[in-house]
Amino acid sequence: MRSSLRTVAAVIDLSVPVRSGMEGLLSRWRGFSGILLASCPLSQHLICRPYHHPPGRLKRLALSRFFQPQNLREDQVVGLESRPAELTCKSQRLMLQTGLIHPASPGCYHYLPYTVRAMEKLVRVINQEMQAIGGQKLDMPTLISAELWRATGRWNLMGKELFQLQDRHNKGYCLGPTHEEAITSLIGSQKTLSYKQLPYLLYQVTRKFRDEPRPRFGLLRGREFYMKDMYTFDCSSEAAHQTYSLVCDAYGRVFDRLGLQFVKVQADVGNIGGTMSHEFQLPLNIGEDVLAICSSCNFTANVETLDPKQPNCPVCQGKLTETKGIEVGHTFYLGTKYSSVFNAEFVNAQGKPSLVEMGCYGLGVTRILAAAIEVLSTEECIRWPGLLAPYQVCLIPPKKGSKEERAVELAETLYDAITEALPWLQGEVLLDDRTHLTIGNRLKDANKLGYPFVVIAGKRALEQPCHFEVWCQSTDEVAFLPKQGVIDLLRKVQVV
Repeated sequence: MRSSLRTVAAVIDLSVPVRSGMEGLLSRWRGFSGILLASCPLSQHLICRPYHHPPGRLKRLALSRFFQPQNLREDQVVGLESRPAELTCKSQRLMLQTGLIHPASPGCYHYLPYTVRAMEKLVRVINQEMQAIGGQKLDMPTLISAELWRATGRWNLMGKELFQLQDRHNKGYCLGPTHEEAITSLIGSQKTLSYKQLPYLLYQVTRKFRDEPRPRFGLLRGREFYMKDMYTFDCSSEAAHQTYSLVCDAYGRVFDRLGLQFVKVQADVGNIGGTMSHEFQLPLNIGEDVLAICSSCNFTANVETLDPKQPNCPVCQGKLTETKGIEVGHTFYLGTKYSSVFNAEFVNAQGKPSLVEMGCYGLGVTRILAAAIEVLSTEECIRWPGLLAPYQVCLIPPKKGSKEERAVELAETLYDAITEALPWLQGEVLLDDRTHLTIGNRLKDANKLGYPFVVIAGKRALEQPCHFEVWCQSTDEVAFLPKQGVIDLLRKVQVV
């Protein structure tokens, strides 16, 4: 290597003037890289060697290469949290066991690769529905000036839940739990806004921070989390109410696509404010909200909004039944609460300035993910909404040294056939190449992780005709299918 560097130094004399700017730098780097690679053996500069795959084909995704700390024994899971007695939440326990998350500090988690894939799919679903109603995606700073929050009075109103800090110049900031002040200030800075440009539906998907006094239940109540927050701007109260209904309907479509039964309930406006609010709740026994539901007129509300002295439905006087729920979405009609503070105006049809009418709308991305696992999973195995499964298919070849070892090649051939025949599943098929483990052990792991389809190349794969064992997690059915039968079954799989 030293001789190689001497060769480089001899050929590239940096003291000699060369063409200026980027072109000169690129010219010198081309000469340097060519000499360096020519001087080094091939094995020395091929740092990453991909999993073996036939020439011209996409690389097979091999499970052994994945970073996924697993803690499949119960005692190991308990040791991961500082307060093991609070591991009472199914989604928290399963996500820790299977290496989907790992605790960093109270209320904060590392989101590991499987979880990130599932979150990215959820964000794609949300993007599709938000953009279908005219939403435009942006990204605002996490660090928000205290001056903005003091202007609305929320700096003190939020209390200790607001993460507050100062920079070296003693200027105050907060880590944004929500962005009403920031977005309204941005709109207020646009002095030539016309009614013809409205409505605006602006949204982002970012990390949010809230200093929870008692974070618990894993991703269901944390101090750091991902949220989709949308802010809408209309030229009249009537138009703003129409936009409000439009966004609420889009939220319903998100949950419908995920196969999650939700309840939209009347809610308190809290410290965000406004004159109307609704929560989107998933009914769950571990939920911290209590919901009142009338079966006679479909009235639904968070009990916080009801008069405790009036036990009957305020609409029809029917009997109310109570259930618990987890809030996964929240919508607010704000009116001019924020636009009046930041002078967010537009020029109306009469050529006069008017305040924009606002709404804000949140979806808890990480909370939806955890709540879906809570709703759909068994006590021992994760079950995903079909669209959010990190990988759709897991292929399990036989154990090395077993009688069925010859079927390894058949599993690899099936992998290639699936990804070639069904190109939308490229990147969705995983090969569990941990062949030092038995098929049974790997099947147990696959069931726990919740792949929608698990395909096993066992002894039936060596028979004539060849058949693969296929497990369908959504129906708990097992079938033996030939290669084409497996492909035909997977042809129905939808991805996002």
